[in-house]
Amino acid sequence: MESSVFARIRENLLATRHNLSGWLRAAPARNRQTRLGPASERAMQAHLRVLDTAIAKTEDQTLGLCQVCHGYIDPEHLEMDYTACVCLDHFSGEERRQLEADLELSQKVQKALLPQHLPHIPGLELAVFSRPAQIVGGDYFDFFHFADGSHGLAIADVAGHGMSASLLMASVQTALLTLAPITHSPAEVLNHLNRFFLHNVHLTTFVTLFLARFDPTQRTLTYSNAGHNPPLLYRPQTNGGEPVARLAPTGAAIGLIEEFEPGGETVTLAQGDLLLLYTDGVTEAINPAEEQFGVERLAALIQQEACSPARMVVQAVRQALQEFIGSQPLADDTTIVVAKLNGDA
Repeated sequence: MESSVFARIRENLLATRHNLSGWLRAAPARNRQTRLGPASERAMQAHLRVLDTAIAKTEDQTLGLCQVCHGYIDPEHLEMDYTACVCLDHFSGEERRQLEADLELSQKVQKALLPQHLPHIPGLELAVFSRPAQIVGGDYFDFFHFADGSHGLAIADVAGHGMSASLLMASVQTALLTLAPITHSPAEVLNHLNRFFLHNVHLTTFVTLFLARFDPTQRTLTYSNAGHNPPLLYRPQTNGGEPVARLAPTGAAIGLIEEFEPGGETVTLAQGDLLLLYTDGVTEAINPAEEQFGVERLAALIQQEACSPARMVVQAVRQALQEFIGSQPLADDTTIVVAKLNGDA
């Protein structure tokens, strides 16, 4: 294998190691807990050790040596999974089929993205707002269908912003829109996405992603949350309970740990229930007094505006956010998605 291949892979792996370890050191404890979901920091340390091993192997050029024939693995395969240690020729039939499917997905990821639009989802009233902090950003939201025709919705955020975050998110979007129509649940999609991106040398950070499946007939929302900021679910009929629930992470962010096991939850919705998805550009916005906008302020706001149409809820959040930060520009990409059950299913 050419030295330039080792150099290119090493550069990306070092960037990944630097970004992840830097985030682990600097992120507040609450932020780390959200991104890791149910996993512990030890799980992330295990992933960093895998990175360290791969980096060391690029130095002595033993990365990608086949354990069977002792030759080098194809560079395309190695860039997609830097832990690969067996040539394609030695794969079993099932392993070969899985790799070929991943390679096909990799090619589709490079294609141009389709424009976004708000779909008609029976029973749901939708409204969105998204603005990058720079010319391009790393936030993402979308609507799609699962294999059984049920409706899917997603919101995601690449750690960081700017052109590199935007390019990575474009890959995540294309991968998601390729996978969702052939899978049946959010957790299944997340498993595929993490397997595709975890050891990909081009993923030099991590991605938080909330995926949900809405069944208009049953009025159920099944979701998996990979380390994303907990969406807020306002439910007026709570029988005395807390009206605003947080849909907490059911797994770690994509690209953060080795043992990735995203769980799933299902809630049954009623007329008037309101779901608000957001990225941390909303809750981590800073005012002149160096205070964060925060989840509590956002929860109080949607409780106050819950009787309004979805588009008015989005407008109220935007207005409150602008009043909070004053004349300062937004420091991070900002995305808001509101879905309100209107009873027209």
